[in-house]
Amino acid sequence: MAHPTGYTRAQIALHWITVVLVALQFILHDAMSEAWDAVEDGLEVVFSPLVAQHVFMGALIAIVTFIRLGLRLTHGAPPPPEREHPALKILAHAAHWAFYGLLIALPVSGAVAWFNGIEPAAEAHEVLKTLLLALIVLHVAAALVHQFIFKTNLMARMKRPVG
Repeated sequence: MAHPTGYTRAQIALHWITVVLVALQFILHDAMSEAWDAVEDGLEVVFSPLVAQHVFMGALIAIVTFIRLGLRLTHGAPPPPEREHPALKILAHAAHWAFYGLLIALPVSGAVAWFNGIEPAAEAHEVLKTLLLALIVLHVAAALVHQFIFKTNLMARMKRPVG
């Protein structure tokens, strides 16, 4: 896999698009939770634009993630800072691949639960949602530590494209 000096304009744009989409999913999830509760209670679920938004946005997140994966596999990603401890390099690599996995598994588990009424898929979706939130907190904290404590200027890679 290639190791460029930074991310491309497309990689940066898709990163920030993903941030916005995921944030909206967390912020606007109440209608979907209420609709799922109705499904569990055996009630009829009436159309809600916010439920449709959650479903469509989940699909969009999966699509964007597959595009990001393709770009990562074809263009690569910049290596971690040279002086970074090897254990932190391994954790960073694992965290980035965990993001891809979660951003695909969440829409899949949600779709399986919603369109098939499968309770274990809904439960898995909740667990994956919690894992994603924890990973986001870890990712933001790591970026801030790199920026303000390690002073690696790592965050610049997500602001300025190469080439």
